[in-house]
Amino acid sequence: HLQSINMACILSTPSSSSSAAHFLLPSELLPSRAVKVKPTSLSWASSFPKLGIFGFVSNTSPPIPTLKKDSFIQAAYTRRSRGELAKRPNRKSWKQRTDMFMRPFLLNVFFSKRFIHAKVMHRGTSKVISVATTNSKDLRYSLPSLTDHNACRVVGQLIAERSKEADVFAMSYEPRKDERIEGKLGIVIDTIKENGIIFV
Repeated sequence: HLQSINMACILSTPSSSSSAAHFLLPSELLPSRAVKVKPTSLSWASSFPKLGIFGFVSNTSPPIPTLKKDSFIQAAYTRRSRGELAKRPNRKSWKQRTDMFMRPFLLNVFFSKRFIHAKVMHRGTSKVISVATTNSKDLRYSLPSLTDHNACRVVGQLIAERSKEADVFAMSYEPRKDERIEGKLGIVIDTIKENGIIFV
């Protein structure tokens, strides 16, 4: 074996194209072996082959997401300016969008010249929870007057009892424009409060 290596070190015959001597290295004569190459990095990840698969060791980095100018994520952390409010006047505020869920049960009272009508409605489904009116058959002939203060107390008491039967113990009332909670309306609301209903 050593003789074959020594013979390979002999100068080869010069070619016509170049006069430079060519030496055969011992690695060229020996059978092909895996040549060990020192890794450029000593990290654990560098010992794996670079297959170019996303999620494995790869030279390509994942793309960085960019936010658009009118992105909802960007708008969530910024406050609406007066200019934006002027551009979109019909957009509801945060209170208008969440009030239906924060105060789901709404009291509605209607005063007529002949009777008093009150009802509690669920704002999300428009379902009527409880109704009381002095124009009903059981109250029309038993009350001396269908519109006085005593009739207001009867309506408030019936609304409170029927709401509690439906497991509703809290409701709200939204007064109309330039409406004051006094007089007959105040009597109805105070009677409902006295019978265990909370107004929010």
